[in-house]
Amino acid sequence: MFKGKKVIIIGERDGVPGPAIARCMMAAGAEVAFMTTECFV
Repeated sequence: MFKGKKVIIIGERDGVPGPAIARCMMAAGAEVAFMTTECFV
């Protein structure tokens, strides 16, 4: 489903961090164009 697609990842510090989402997306075949982890307080 994500093979060959570029994704932008915004993770959350108290939730799921960006690197964890990025690893899942790369395993699904996506290319990570941008990844960050933010704090939404």
